[in-house]
Amino acid sequence: MNALAIKKPSLILFDLDGTLVDSVPDLAYCIDGMMVQLGRPAWGEARVREWVGNGVERLVKRALIGQLEGEPDNQEYQRALPLFMDLYTEHNGKRSQLYPGVKSGLDQLRQRGFNLACVTNKADQFTRPLLKALGIYDYFSLITSGDTLPKKKPDPMPLTHTAQHFQLSPDESLMIGDSSNDVKAARAAGFGIICVPYGYNHGEDINLSKPDAVIQSIAQLDALLV
Repeated sequence: MNALAIKKPSLILFDLDGTLVDSVPDLAYCIDGMMVQLGRPAWGEARVREWVGNGVERLVKRALIGQLEGEPDNQEYQRALPLFMDLYTEHNGKRSQLYPGVKSGLDQLRQRGFNLACVTNKADQFTRPLLKALGIYDYFSLITSGDTLPKKKPDPMPLTHTAQHFQLSPDESLMIGDSSNDVKAARAAGFGIICVPYGYNHGEDINLSKPDAVIQSIAQLDALLV
């Protein structure tokens, strides 16, 4: 779809990691700390950046096996996950940064009266502190985290739940994300979907997932919704 043809929504949902916030510096610091505690070499930020985007449980598993797909030894995983969770609870938000244009973009949308919500696969215990640490918590009327509901993206449930909360239909709703998971969830929910190209999509060009549009910055979103 041509970007100029995007229908003005009543509700805009934002993914968090890779869309609004570059959280990899915190995640990588904690993954490397976990690995060291396990007596294994640290991976470094560049490698961890390839693995994020499907929740911290999957991230820990990927770090243990050193690749995207597969399962680690369960005993090692059960030892590793609490180590990571303790580290991330302490360091969440300390190194993460908003992507350029996020604050100004959210300001523009709020001034125009859009309903704004955050829909993320990150656990709620990490989602709210991160939003608060980076000063964007108050922009969102509803926050749906990865453990708020029985299912998370790419399942459409978090999106449809959010629209129902605002008593709005899917065709009045727009998802903003960075990954194929966001596109799949939006398509299944009947939402429009706009993506940014800089996030966490495991090295794959987000254009291949065929969102309705790709924008370089959240600050460009306001101009599309006319």
